[in-house]
Amino acid sequence: MDALEAEKSQLQYIQVRHEEVGAMAAAADAKLTGKIGVCFGSAGPGGTHLLNGLYDAREDHVPVLALIGQFGTSGMNMDTFQEMNENPIYADVAIYNVTAVNANTLPHVIDEAIRRAYAHQGVAVVQIPVDLPWQLIKAEDWYSSANSYQKPLLPQPNPEKIKQVVDILQTAKRPLIYYGIGTRGAGKELQALSQQLKIPLISTYPAKGIVPDDYVAYLGSANRVAQKPANEALAQADTVLFIGNNYPFAEVSKAFKNTSKFLQIDIDPAKLGKRHKTNVAVLADAKLALAAILQQISERDATPWWQANLANNKNWRQYLASLENKTDGPLQAYQVLKAVNQVADPDAVFSIDVGDINLNANRHLKLTPKNQHITSNLFATMGVGIPGAIAAKLNYPSRQVFNLAGDGGAAMTMQDLATQVQYRLPIINVVFTNHQYGFIKDEQEDTNKNDFIGVEFNDIDFSKIASGVHMKAFRIDRIDQLTDTFNQARDLAKTEPVLIDAVITGERPLPAEKLRLDSSVYPINEVQAFKQRYAAEDLHPLATYLAKYGLTDAQNEVGQGGF
Repeated sequence: MDALEAEKSQLQYIQVRHEEVGAMAAAADAKLTGKIGVCFGSAGPGGTHLLNGLYDAREDHVPVLALIGQFGTSGMNMDTFQEMNENPIYADVAIYNVTAVNANTLPHVIDEAIRRAYAHQGVAVVQIPVDLPWQLIKAEDWYSSANSYQKPLLPQPNPEKIKQVVDILQTAKRPLIYYGIGTRGAGKELQALSQQLKIPLISTYPAKGIVPDDYVAYLGSANRVAQKPANEALAQADTVLFIGNNYPFAEVSKAFKNTSKFLQIDIDPAKLGKRHKTNVAVLADAKLALAAILQQISERDATPWWQANLANNKNWRQYLASLENKTDGPLQAYQVLKAVNQVADPDAVFSIDVGDINLNANRHLKLTPKNQHITSNLFATMGVGIPGAIAAKLNYPSRQVFNLAGDGGAAMTMQDLATQVQYRLPIINVVFTNHQYGFIKDEQEDTNKNDFIGVEFNDIDFSKIASGVHMKAFRIDRIDQLTDTFNQARDLAKTEPVLIDAVITGERPLPAEKLRLDSSVYPINEVQAFKQRYAAEDLHPLATYLAKYGLTDAQNEVGQGGF
């Protein structure tokens, strides 16, 4: 800590109220910038509190360094206060995990930890007995390797394999491009390929925003945190270009069981063929590969498949707009997210917690490549909204930052609203309060015997929590309160953090993975009940548009898998 004071012109120390928040913020820091995030934990519980954030970093493959305290060497292995064998605790989460045993080697160990975290895009953990840093170390006994760091060269695509991809895409009847976060920076190329060959686009949820959400052929993401057109198209596609993608539900949902041609492009050889047997696998950077494909293709005319998917997507977006544009009735998440869109700057950064907020933000938050958004992608730990927003504002002080969280996730880390106030971080916090773990409650509806267990809870007035830590706050429960409240919050957040606690209804968002819209497949009473429950009277299945453009409906569905 003394060293941090000495290096305060180069290192910024942020005091958090819970170590878990520190680790989550460090992971978010790395996700946002690509640079290593760093967090501390004291001996014993201070270190173990970090684990949730460290696992989030591990699962999302970002570099994080965790420095963990340990009792002094004279008391180690003596069952001393807060002294335990810490090394096994971090063995699973870390790609580098050591206990320092000598003061002279400590700088080298830290340097090694940083190099390994970058090289393997993972978590490095160093446990430091408290007496070692007090010892003097000769400057000539160590050196930093920082000036040797280089980003790995991007693999160039094999021309023969690119030609094979082009040949298949040019003749495919029902092609689909399915991209992941490995295509960041290649949104223009994805959109150009889609337009040239008339191929609809779907993405993983974390890849939302790489192509603008309003692009007419962007169908959204698949599975459960999903949009209806993406699930329907994936079930009908005969050819899939799977690029920069590690879709984690592929096997358990049998997502590609109806796909006859599977083409994959990835920068990581370990990912090729991981999720499905490939017809053509290309080891290459996504942007370089897409550029090579674009050089070889000629534009195709609109196909029935293209036209059907665009019509289906338009119908879906009209449905979403009908939810967002309600002016009467109880307040819902959909109108709140419309209000967020109305006050959000073009380059706003969004830290999104875990739960139904992911599903609703996926559908209703309007993003472009100018935006950034982060969540806990693969580990999916709740509570990441507040720490992610803290990291975002520290990195981008001139950009507008939102924390979007359900009341379940917000309650897990709400103490660190105080951190936003302490460091004067102008963040707009929006809590969606519906007194339940909505995502899990919806899951229980599908799996339990007509009961809900452990998913409903009492009200927390988050506006009072925020006021208690001296943050300006509002609580609303009506649609007509949205415009004025969000305008005030936007203005306040130019200089200070603010919180809006939006008390919303607890109904289930339309389950895109369990559609009951097609009366040729499901009993008419089921279809009518489904449409009535989800206010979807004007929503049609993809089959309607396939028939309109002369295509047959394969009546395939993609399973949910894992829920």
